[in-house]
Amino acid sequence: MNKWNSRGEIVACVEQAMDMYFKDLDGELPSGIYDMVLACVERPLIEKMLHFSQGNQTRAAEYLGINRNTLRKKMAQYNLQ
Repeated sequence: MNKWNSRGEIVACVEQAMDMYFKDLDGELPSGIYDMVLACVERPLIEKMLHFSQGNQTRAAEYLGINRNTLRKKMAQYNLQ
């Protein structure tokens, strides 16, 4: 599978999750969706990149396209080692 197919799968997962979220609201107004989605996605994404990079924070930050200090801050935020 190439990276473009994988992107499509990620998009489909997000769309499906958001459809379920709106369905489950049952008439209530949504609030804070952006922060909610980021919180749900960011931690497992960082965990996977750290695992993929065999714990190398510099490499994981490069894969994520963020500064290593930003990665370290997010690791502390999510209590990751």
